[in-house]
Amino acid sequence: MSEPNWALARKRQKLTERAQIFQEIRNFFINRGYLEVETPHRIPANAPEPHIDVVASGPWALHTSPELAMKRLLAAGYEQLFQICRVWRDSERGQYHLPEFTLLEWYRVGIDYNALMNECMELLFVLLPGGKLDRGGRTIDLTMPWQKLTITEAFTQYASMDLNQALASDCFEEILTRDVEPHLGKEKPTFLTEYPSSLAALARSKPGEPQVAERFELYIDGLELANAFSELTDAEEQRRRFEKDEELRRTAGKTPYPLPEKFLAELENIPEAAGIALGLDRLIMLITEAEKIDDVVAFGPDDL
Repeated sequence: MSEPNWALARKRQKLTERAQIFQEIRNFFINRGYLEVETPHRIPANAPEPHIDVVASGPWALHTSPELAMKRLLAAGYEQLFQICRVWRDSERGQYHLPEFTLLEWYRVGIDYNALMNECMELLFVLLPGGKLDRGGRTIDLTMPWQKLTITEAFTQYASMDLNQALASDCFEEILTRDVEPHLGKEKPTFLTEYPSSLAALARSKPGEPQVAERFELYIDGLELANAFSELTDAEEQRRRFEKDEELRRTAGKTPYPLPEKFLAELENIPEAAGIALGLDRLIMLITEAEKIDDVVAFGPDDL
C-alpha cells in the first residue's frame, strides 16, 4: 500500500470550511428569492475581452463567465438569479490565480450597481457575523458602510501617474496592479468605482457622463474580489464595444474570437438590471486565512 497523499489530507479543514461557506451562500440567496441556475460551461462565444484568453474546446470554448447565458435568462423574464460554477481563463496562474476557478454570479432586475454594493456588504456580514476579518495579525473592519473610492481618486492618491496618463500610455492594468491595489481594503473593504466606459464593455454609462461607467470592483486586503455593474442593454452599442475589443485583440496579435450573436439578439429584452461576479476561491482564502489560492481547492494544476 502506498503512502497517503498527505498534502491532500492536510486540506480537510479548509475544504470543510469551503463546503460550509457554499451552503451559507446558497441559503443567503434562496432566502432572498433568488433562483439558482446552471448554464453550459462549453459555449460558442464568450464576451471578447482584450486581456482575457479563453480555453478552447473543439470549435467552441469553455466559458470565462456564465454572464452571457444568465443575461439571456433575464431577457426571457427571470428576475433574480444566482450561480456558483467553474470558469476557465487561459494562462492565469499565481498566488491568487488559477486557470480553472469558481465564480459566484448574481443578477437582479430593477436595480443598479449601488444596490449590489449593499448586497455585497450583507452577504459578507452573513459569512463573517463577527463583523471583522483577521489577516496576518491585522483586523479588517466589516461593519457598514464600507469605503468608496473612485478610480480617479485612487490613481491620484496612490499611483505614479494619474488616470488619464495611464490610459493614454496603455498601462492602466500595470499601474492599477502595481501601485493602487496593494493599498485597497486594508482597514475596511473598498469599492473602487466610476471606471472609464472604455474599460467596462458590458456596463451602462452614467447618465450625463458617457465616459464613466456604472461599475465597481470590491477589494479586501489588497485583493480584488468582485466586479459589478449596471447592465448595458443597448444592443447596437454593445456590438460596437465588442468589435472595438476584438480590434484591440487583433492589434495585439491575439486570437480573434466570434461575437456572441444570440446574446446580442436578445439583449434589448433585458429590463434595467445589475450583475456581479465574485471570486469564491479568493473569498474563501480571506475567510480561512489561507496564504495562497491552492490551499482552498482540492487540486490545483500542479497536483494533477
